[in-house]
Amino acid sequence: MTRHLVVAAAQLGPVARDEPRPAVVERLIALGRDAARRGAELVVFPELALTTFFPRWWTEPLDAADHWFETDMPGPATRPLFEAAASLGIGFFLGYAELTPDGHRYNSAVLVERDGTVVGNFRKVHIPGHEGNEPWRPFQHLERYYFEPGPAGFSVWNAFGGRVGMMLCNDRRWSETYRVMGLLGAELICCGYNTPVHYPPDPSQDILAGFHNQLVMQAGAYQNGTWIVAAAKGGVEEGSELLAQSSIIAPSGQIVAQALTTGDEVIVADCDLDWCDRYKKTLFDFARYRRPEVYTLIAEPHSPAHAPTGREPVPPPSEPAVAP
Repeated sequence: MTRHLVVAAAQLGPVARDEPRPAVVERLIALGRDAARRGAELVVFPELALTTFFPRWWTEPLDAADHWFETDMPGPATRPLFEAAASLGIGFFLGYAELTPDGHRYNSAVLVERDGTVVGNFRKVHIPGHEGNEPWRPFQHLERYYFEPGPAGFSVWNAFGGRVGMMLCNDRRWSETYRVMGLLGAELICCGYNTPVHYPPDPSQDILAGFHNQLVMQAGAYQNGTWIVAAAKGGVEEGSELLAQSSIIAPSGQIVAQALTTGDEVIVADCDLDWCDRYKKTLFDFARYRRPEVYTLIAEPHSPAHAPTGREPVPPPSEPAVAP
């Protein structure tokens, strides 16, 4: 008997800078109702789903931006979402800005089961963008100013009848993200993202934004034998065009559902969690085929960015170079 889980990616259109939390939560609840009508048991919402993408603006002092952050989850604004989801019998993944009691700021996510209980929390590991005010940009990407990197790394939880992991936006671009969760037995990874189409440091990448988005997630799904459910913020938000393209990807790397619009939209897929074993127990049988002893450079804290220009191979860190 196979294990099936019906999942939904709930894409959000633009959220205005002055849109109040309760209005955004009502949009999330409406998307959840749509997903539940279509049989979904788990709904994935985007990164920083409760607000506009505020890292596009410089704010000084930093604590003047505290109104963008949640100090409790659930809190007064988000409790209606928890209650509505529990009444519908659906679980969800929600990205939000977290301000801890001791003053730490994280780009975070929470995973909630169908009965409204919190399964686990995640704090974004790979923080992109820049730390200082760069007013030359048409919009800024100040995540490194607003957020600290998540200190705990990646985890996988027993939930929804399988092994579920979490990641946020830029985490999806790094192969190590998937591999760590793959080694922990992930069968489904939830991802929320806000991706501007325009990349000011290198505009030549703009036309490739959609391709890169699909490339990394399809490869990560295939190489680790896992489902990926990715929900985006889309449309033109406060002058910044966001990518959209929410998708659900099978362990084969195939996209089985994808958003057709840049606005509020739900896509649904029936995920056979046992499909993961077709890859975990064949091509990507880690216990049989991995060679971690030759990957040590990956874990070096300051590994070189580029190999030497000569033809000689780079010696492993544990072995001295041999003079010619």
